[in-house]
Amino acid sequence: MNQNYCKSGSCVPYWIAKVLLVVGGLNWGLVGWGTLLGGSGWNVVNMLLGGVPVLESVVYLLVGVSAVVVAFGCRCGTCMSCATCGPAGTSETPSTTV
Repeated sequence: MNQNYCKSGSCVPYWIAKVLLVVGGLNWGLVGWGTLLGGSGWNVVNMLLGGVPVLESVVYLLVGVSAVVVAFGCRCGTCMSCATCGPAGTSETPSTTV
């Protein structure tokens, strides 16, 4: 059984990043879909937080940071000290021989 759970993101910061990335992706999908249907787009973040532009910008910034975390991997203490995949990338995946 593969115990390489850190690279797949079992820590809380990585899961938060994944959720924010999905929310951001869905938001951009709705913007595109709304624009294709002839409207100005359905920017849900703007609809919910349009009255507070600073908060709206913080949400966009967090989604961008989440994309970097998911793209390059989590560097939190839990993942960096993992005995399975460690900071040096010394994980060994079991080979299957037939």
